[in-house]
Parts: sequence; C-alpha cells; structure tokens
Amino acid sequence: MEVSCIFVQNNLCMWALFKKEVQAFFSSFTGYLVIVFFLLVNGLFLWVFPGDFNLIDGGYASLESFFVLAPWVFLLLVPAVTMRLFSEEKRNGTLELLLTKPLTDWQLVLSKYFAGLMLVLLALIPTLIFFISIYLLGSPVGNIDIGGTMGSYLGLFFLAAIYTAVGVFASAITDNPLISFLLAVVVSFFLYLGFDSLSGIPALQNLASVLVPFGINDHYKSISRGVIDSRDLIYFAAMSAVFLLFTRTLLQSRKW
Repeated sequence: MEVSCIFVQNNLCMWALFKKEVQAFFSSFTGYLVIVFFLLVNGLFLWVFPGDFNLIDGGYASLESFFVLAPWVFLLLVPAVTMRLFSEEKRNGTLELLLTKPLTDWQLVLSKYFAGLMLVLLALIPTLIFFISIYLLGSPVGNIDIGGTMGSYLGLFFLAAIYTAVGVFASAITDNPLISFLLAVVVSFFLYLGFDSLSGIPALQNLASVLVPFGINDHYKSISRGVIDSRDLIYFAAMSAVFLLFTRTLLQSRKW
C-alpha cells in the first residue's frame, strides 16, 4: 500500500510539473511568438516566396518541400521552446526545491522533456492545414500520397523527439537561456548534418558507410519515404535516451 501511494504521489508531481511548463510557455508573449514564427516562416516559403520550396510553383500535389524545410526551422523552434526548462530553474534557484520533491531524477527529466515535446507538437499540428490545402488543390481532389505524407509527419515527430532531448540537456548545462539556445542549435545541427559533412571529407570517405548512419538526416529521409524501419525507430529512441541520460547525470552531479 505504501509503495502504491508513493507511485501515485510521484505521478501527480510529474503531471503538475508537466502542466506548469506548458502553462508557463503560453503565459508569455514569447510562447505564442515562437509558434507563430514557425508557422509564418513555413507558410511564406511554401505559399508566398517564389523558389524551389513554393508548392504552387512546383505544380505537384506534394508536401515534399515542407518536409525538407521543416527540419531547418525546427533547429530554431525546438531550442527556443526548451531553452528555459532547466536554465530558468537554475537561475531562479528553484531547481534545488524541485530536487526535494517526491520525484526521482528520471521523473523530473521526463516531465520537462514531455512538456517540451508537447509544445513542439502543438506548433506542428496547425501545419496540417498545408496537407488539407494540397489535398483539395490536387487534380483530381485527393491526389496526394497520403501514406508518404503521414510517414514524413512521423519523421518530423521523431526529429522533434531528438531535438527536444538535446534542448533539455543544453538547458541543464547552464543557467543562461540564451547560451542554452545556442548550444542546442549547434548540437542539433551537427547531429542533423554533421556526420554527412564528415563523410564528404576525402580522408574520411572510406568511412562514409559508418559515419552517415550516426546522423539524423539519413534516418529522417528513410522514414519520410513512408517505410517504417525498425533501425530508424531504434536510432531515434536511442539518441533521445542518450541525451536524457546525460541530463539525468548532470542533475545527479549537483547532489555530489
């Protein structure tokens, strides 16, 4: 009975912390600005600005341009969402108070992580209007690869999962949200394209088959084709878990 009560109490604390982070994000103008920025940038490139990303100029009922553009916009969106999760607590001196709550280190990290991931998903959901628009504009109506589109959305979700884990880790390193933001951008960028770039160096070309699978881009492109490969799922889960483990280790080091 005692173990059951502790379990319920811990879950209630996790839920309270999760709600606190989500509400805090939307209690300021910055929260809405971040989401509007994400939707506006994608909308302008896809529907207004002429170029390779413009869906109308492309002439095909496809959201491929969006799924090429979105990971780059995510590089700014996700760190902006996660930069205050731990750094704000450290700066205000409330992290020590959180560590005294009936929460394990893992529960504290996961509460912050799932709150950040939820906020990113709330920014992603309105982009379904792009899908609906292309669906209706197709000739005939509905002439769009629904399976491939859903696979690409799934790829964006897993991409957000890793970026959020990186952002939570970066936020736990410093008490300065701006430094957290910049660190998360740099690390996420390297994970997305860094290994591909390294494989292009002449001295490392023989290791391309080893280096490329370590990068997000290779797995993101794979899952965006609509084919669910267990290797891709394992990669996204493992990379997210690694950075969450790093975050937990940082929290534990404060107790030493």
